[in-house]
Amino acid sequence: MSDESYIQSLFADRLGGNQFGKDTKIYKFEKIKRAKRAALEANPGKTLFDMGVGEPDEMADPGIVKTLQQEAEKPENRGYTDNGIDEFKAAACKYMENVFGVKGLEPDKHVNHTIGSKPGLAMAPAIFINPGDITLMTVPGYPVMGTHTQYLGGEVVNLPLTEANRFLPDLKSIDSATCKKAKILYLNYPNNPTGAKATREFYEEAIEFAKQNNIIIIQDAAYAALTYDGKSESFLSIPGAMDVGVEFHSLSKAYNMTGWRIAFIVGNELIVKGLSHVKDNVDSGQFAGIQKAGIYALEHPDITDRTVTKYKRRLSILVETLNSVGFNAKMPGGSFFLYVGAPKGIKGGRKFTNAEEFSQFLISEMLISTVPWDDVGHYVRFSATFAAKGEEEEIRIMKEIKTRLSTVEFEF
Repeated sequence: MSDESYIQSLFADRLGGNQFGKDTKIYKFEKIKRAKRAALEANPGKTLFDMGVGEPDEMADPGIVKTLQQEAEKPENRGYTDNGIDEFKAAACKYMENVFGVKGLEPDKHVNHTIGSKPGLAMAPAIFINPGDITLMTVPGYPVMGTHTQYLGGEVVNLPLTEANRFLPDLKSIDSATCKKAKILYLNYPNNPTGAKATREFYEEAIEFAKQNNIIIIQDAAYAALTYDGKSESFLSIPGAMDVGVEFHSLSKAYNMTGWRIAFIVGNELIVKGLSHVKDNVDSGQFAGIQKAGIYALEHPDITDRTVTKYKRRLSILVETLNSVGFNAKMPGGSFFLYVGAPKGIKGGRKFTNAEEFSQFLISEMLISTVPWDDVGHYVRFSATFAAKGEEEEIRIMKEIKTRLSTVEFEF
């Protein structure tokens, strides 16, 4: 047996066992990447509008950057931070009260930092999931917690998000056998990719559901501060939420800090304690300079307010543009995404069997990139984080997108 085949035979079943790396299936983001490259080669000199980007298009605020520069020079910040510096935890508690009205949080009990919310979501199943236990995941959505549930021998039960139910999971549809085995309900509002915002009534129902079935709620609140109706709401502001769950808040989207990797878990003391224990065995904490830059951010929510104004403006123009050529687009409740039904085809021309085919058509024929979602119905996700410097350029780009889309008549 060669060295290569010997190693190949050792891969864990969770990664595909001895078939690891041999899967020839091309995943959608790789397909998008290849299609963009081919479209640019076939259309030299033509601009490709990337409306599928899932991260902010701007730098972090100068005050945040300056804070990092200053803190990076201080010798006292050089070491491990393990479960985080006290000042960051205190700032997170104040932020939750100032922005979301969540009171009574104690920094040493109810909060801990994470190196971005993705690792926190990945670590969370290790607190609760034994082989055979269930995590309830919403789909379409962000799959990390489900993947790690399966790594641990647990099961994932998907809860479809339908337009008819305002992209909220139907908790009443979950059978009693599933409820008995379930330990975690994963929520994400405002939602990626649908942009839906949860109602207070839904949160109340989810808390009651968790209490009745001895389930914990983990709410991924990465987009919680990016809302367009003037109200940023935390799941933890609902009575009873602290008894059953936690939220992960990220500075990535609200403060243009994706690469900085700073977030926090907040909520139920026991769940936070459990995550801190797992985290102790995974990482040694984020650099103190970045945590201190995070404090500056959390103390200046007006930075997010300016970002919200920009995204709201861009999304409004995008809705108007898409609707002018036949789409049924509506302003999202939050996030920076616009989730719209894909057309069935072109009148008198080709048909699209799913959103992925439509997305590939948009890239190759119109040099407009989106992200398709075919999990529950056929939708494409547009993002308000496309590259544009100022309002004039935003309007110019939208006019050009409208011109390109208007070259055919879509059938819905």
